[in-house]
Amino acid sequence: MSFQITDVKPHWTLFLDRDGVINVEKNEDYIRNWEEFQFYEESLLAMPILAAKFKTIVIATNQKGIGKGLMTEADLSNIHRNMLAQIHAVGGRIDHIYYCTDLDNESLNRKPQPGMAFQAQSQFPSINFKESIMVGNRPSDMYFGKNAGMNTVYLNTTHPETPNTHPAIDIRFDTLLAFAKAL
Repeated sequence: MSFQITDVKPHWTLFLDRDGVINVEKNEDYIRNWEEFQFYEESLLAMPILAAKFKTIVIATNQKGIGKGLMTEADLSNIHRNMLAQIHAVGGRIDHIYYCTDLDNESLNRKPQPGMAFQAQSQFPSINFKESIMVGNRPSDMYFGKNAGMNTVYLNTTHPETPNTHPAIDIRFDTLLAFAKAL
Protein backbone atom coordinates (compact mmCIF):
# COMPACT_ATOMS: atom_id res chain seq x y z
CA MET A 1 0.00 0.00 0.00
CA SER A 2 1.36 3.40 -0.88
CA PHE A 3 1.57 6.40 1.42
CA GLN A 4 -1.45 8.70 1.63
CA ILE A 5 -1.46 12.16 3.20
CA THR A 6 -4.31 10.98 5.45
CA ASP A 7 -1.90 8.47 7.04
CA VAL A 8 -0.12 11.26 8.95
CA LYS A 9 -0.73 11.28 12.71
CA PRO A 10 0.45 13.76 15.39
CA HIS A 11 3.30 11.49 16.56
CA TRP A 12 4.95 11.51 13.09
CA THR A 13 8.25 13.21 12.22
CA LEU A 14 8.77 15.75 9.46
CA PHE A 15 12.13 16.09 7.73
CA LEU A 16 12.55 19.22 5.62
CA ASP A 17 15.19 20.20 3.13
CA ARG A 18 16.06 23.91 3.44
CA ASP A 19 16.98 25.54 0.11
CA GLY A 20 14.10 25.33 -2.35
CA VAL A 21 11.67 24.25 0.39
CA ILE A 22 11.83 26.91 3.13
CA ASN A 23 13.78 29.55 1.25
CA VAL A 24 14.51 30.52 -2.33
CA GLU A 25 17.33 28.42 -3.72
CA LYS A 26 20.15 30.11 -5.63
CA ASN A 27 20.67 28.52 -9.03
CA GLU A 28 24.03 26.68 -9.13
CA ASP A 29 25.23 28.60 -6.05
CA TYR A 30 24.96 28.70 -2.27
CA ILE A 31 23.18 30.90 0.24
CA ARG A 32 26.33 32.25 1.85
CA ASN A 33 24.98 34.70 4.45
CA TRP A 34 21.76 35.93 6.04
CA GLU A 35 21.49 38.81 3.57
CA GLU A 36 21.11 36.28 0.72
CA PHE A 37 18.47 34.22 2.55
CA GLN A 38 14.91 34.80 1.32
CA PHE A 39 11.95 32.87 2.71
CA TYR A 40 9.26 31.64 0.39
CA GLU A 41 6.31 33.57 1.77
CA GLU A 42 4.26 30.36 1.61
CA SER A 43 6.79 28.47 3.73
CA LEU A 44 6.40 30.87 6.65
CA LEU A 45 2.62 30.49 6.41
CA ALA A 46 3.06 26.70 6.46
CA MET A 47 5.21 26.59 9.60
CA PRO A 48 2.51 26.99 12.29
CA ILE A 49 0.34 24.41 10.51
CA LEU A 50 3.22 21.93 10.40
CA ALA A 51 4.10 22.61 14.06
CA ALA A 52 0.57 21.52 15.02
CA LYS A 53 0.68 18.37 12.86
CA PHE A 54 4.08 16.80 13.71
CA LYS A 55 5.72 15.75 16.98
CA THR A 56 9.23 16.37 15.65
CA ILE A 57 10.34 18.67 12.82
CA VAL A 58 13.94 18.70 11.64
CA ILE A 59 15.87 20.12 8.72
CA ALA A 60 18.38 17.98 6.82
CA THR A 61 20.44 20.09 4.43
CA ASN A 62 23.58 19.61 2.35
CA GLN A 63 25.86 22.63 2.78
CA LYS A 64 28.79 21.96 0.47
CA GLY A 65 29.57 25.70 0.34
CA ILE A 66 31.33 25.35 3.69
CA GLY A 67 33.42 22.43 2.47
CA LYS A 68 34.38 24.50 -0.58
CA GLY A 69 35.46 27.42 1.62
CA LEU A 70 32.81 29.76 0.18
CA MET A 71 31.31 30.37 3.62
CA THR A 72 32.02 29.44 7.23
CA GLU A 73 30.12 27.46 9.83
CA ALA A 74 29.63 30.80 11.62
CA ASP A 75 27.91 32.13 8.48
CA LEU A 76 25.64 29.06 8.44
CA SER A 77 24.94 29.39 12.16
CA ASN A 78 23.92 33.02 11.66
CA ILE A 79 21.60 32.07 8.78
CA HIS A 80 19.98 29.36 10.88
CA ARG A 81 19.68 31.52 14.01
CA ASN A 82 17.83 34.23 12.05
CA MET A 83 15.73 31.69 10.14
CA LEU A 84 14.65 29.96 13.36
CA ALA A 85 13.76 33.31 14.97
CA GLN A 86 11.45 34.19 12.09
CA ILE A 87 9.88 30.71 12.04
CA HIS A 88 9.30 30.94 15.80
CA ALA A 89 7.84 34.45 15.44
CA VAL A 90 5.05 33.13 13.19
CA GLY A 91 4.23 30.22 15.52
CA GLY A 92 6.31 27.55 13.84
CA ARG A 93 9.18 25.46 15.12
CA ILE A 94 12.17 23.44 13.98
CA ASP A 95 13.41 21.02 16.62
CA HIS A 96 16.91 20.63 15.16
CA ILE A 97 18.93 21.35 12.02
CA TYR A 98 21.29 18.72 10.62
CA TYR A 99 23.71 19.73 7.91
CA CYS A 100 26.49 18.12 5.94
CA THR A 101 29.48 20.12 4.71
CA ASP A 102 31.26 17.15 3.11
CA LEU A 103 32.50 17.49 -0.46
CA ASP A 104 32.45 13.75 -1.11
CA ASN A 105 29.10 12.86 -2.70
CA GLU A 106 29.41 9.37 -1.20
CA SER A 107 29.71 10.65 2.39
CA LEU A 108 27.28 8.83 4.69
CA ASN A 109 25.93 12.17 5.91
CA ARG A 110 25.45 13.77 2.51
CA LYS A 111 22.03 13.37 0.93
CA PRO A 112 20.96 11.08 -0.69
CA GLN A 113 22.77 8.88 1.88
CA PRO A 114 20.72 8.59 5.10
CA GLY A 115 23.32 9.68 7.68
CA MET A 116 21.50 12.83 8.77
CA ALA A 117 18.33 10.78 9.31
CA PHE A 118 20.26 8.45 11.62
CA GLN A 119 21.69 11.46 13.48
CA ALA A 120 18.14 12.71 14.02
CA GLN A 121 16.95 9.31 15.24
CA SER A 122 19.89 9.15 17.66
CA GLN A 123 18.92 12.54 19.12
CA PHE A 124 15.15 11.88 18.98
CA PRO A 125 14.75 8.14 19.70
CA SER A 126 10.98 8.27 19.13
CA ILE A 127 11.55 8.80 15.39
CA ASN A 128 10.16 5.91 13.39
CA PHE A 129 11.15 6.28 9.73
CA LYS A 130 7.99 4.48 8.58
CA GLU A 131 6.08 7.29 10.30
CA SER A 132 8.25 10.08 8.90
CA ILE A 133 8.06 12.26 5.81
CA MET A 134 10.92 13.84 3.90
CA VAL A 135 9.90 17.01 2.05
CA GLY A 136 12.33 18.25 -0.60
CA ASN A 137 12.72 19.79 -4.03
CA ARG A 138 15.30 17.47 -5.58
CA PRO A 139 15.47 13.77 -6.36
CA SER A 140 18.42 13.50 -3.92
CA ASP A 141 16.05 14.56 -1.11
CA MET A 142 13.60 11.87 -2.17
CA TYR A 143 16.32 9.21 -2.25
CA PHE A 144 17.53 10.38 1.19
CA GLY A 145 14.02 9.74 2.50
CA LYS A 146 13.69 6.37 0.77
CA ASN A 147 17.20 5.29 1.87
CA ALA A 148 16.09 5.81 5.48
CA GLY A 149 12.71 4.14 4.94
CA MET A 150 10.61 7.34 4.96
CA ASN A 151 7.65 8.54 2.95
CA THR A 152 8.48 11.34 0.52
CA VAL A 153 6.86 14.56 -0.61
CA TYR A 154 8.31 16.41 -3.58
CA LEU A 155 7.84 20.16 -3.99
CA ASN A 156 7.74 21.57 -7.51
CA THR A 157 9.45 24.81 -6.39
CA THR A 158 12.68 24.52 -8.40
CA HIS A 159 12.61 21.38 -10.54
CA PRO A 160 9.02 20.84 -11.72
CA GLU A 161 10.35 18.96 -14.74
CA THR A 162 11.09 15.93 -12.53
CA PRO A 163 8.75 13.20 -13.79
CA ASN A 164 5.50 12.62 -11.92
CA THR A 165 6.17 8.90 -11.94
CA HIS A 166 9.61 9.20 -10.30
CA PRO A 167 10.26 6.04 -8.24
CA ALA A 168 11.34 7.92 -5.10
CA ILE A 169 8.40 10.37 -5.01
CA ASP A 170 5.26 9.35 -3.10
CA ILE A 171 3.30 12.63 -3.35
CA ARG A 172 3.87 16.02 -5.02
CA PHE A 173 2.82 19.55 -4.11
CA ASP A 174 3.63 22.94 -5.58
CA THR A 175 4.63 24.53 -2.26
CA LEU A 176 5.22 23.73 1.40
CA LEU A 177 1.98 25.55 2.19
CA ALA A 178 0.00 23.37 -0.21
CA PHE A 179 1.43 20.29 1.56
CA ALA A 180 0.60 21.75 5.01
CA LYS A 181 -2.96 22.56 3.99
CA ALA A 182 -3.46 19.03 2.62
CA LEU A 183 -2.69 17.62 6.08
